[in-house]
Amino acid sequence: MNIEKIFENNRKWVMEKLSKDDEYFEKLAIGQSPEVLYIGCSDSRVTAEKLMGAKPGEVFVYRNIANMVSSLDFSAMSVIQYAVQQLKVKHIVVVGHYQCGGVKAAMKSKDYGILNPWFRTIRDVYRHYEDELELIVDEKEKYDRLVELNVKEQCINVLKTSIVQKAYRKKEVKIHSWVWDIHSGRLIDLGIDFDKVLEHLMKVYHLD
Repeated sequence: MNIEKIFENNRKWVMEKLSKDDEYFEKLAIGQSPEVLYIGCSDSRVTAEKLMGAKPGEVFVYRNIANMVSSLDFSAMSVIQYAVQQLKVKHIVVVGHYQCGGVKAAMKSKDYGILNPWFRTIRDVYRHYEDELELIVDEKEKYDRLVELNVKEQCINVLKTSIVQKAYRKKEVKIHSWVWDIHSGRLIDLGIDFDKVLEHLMKVYHLD
């Protein structure tokens, strides 16, 4: 994409917004009050606001390779804490997508250098659900299922954090596990019961 074209597109976008509302950017500058924290993949085909039909200010977005949530990733932990504590979001959604390059790469016997620790976490998800995944013969179907299971595990990682666990118990925030079907454009809710998940987690991750 031509860099100059980006600035041209920006000017057109500004003019389009101002033609509809000459105070658009003044209103936008007042502040944000999103109700949703979106944790998704950095894949260039998956744009959070567009696939949700959201307007500026409605969604707080954090993206990385394969929509991971690691307690050692201070960027992710900071985003979650800020979203829950300061922005008071009501929903946290982890969104994976079928044909995720990060998930596929993680399952290949290849040295990715600095990415090795990142992909190791996805391999751990595979190891955790190996019995189920090894029963799937079709490779595409297997990767799609791993995408879903990775979303589930990242939601569990969100719920393990102290800030979310406390807010979740008070019913101040809800957790959602979604997958975007790149073939149809549709969002799919995996329908995981996180009340049961938290009940199980409490045995190990209980916080007073």
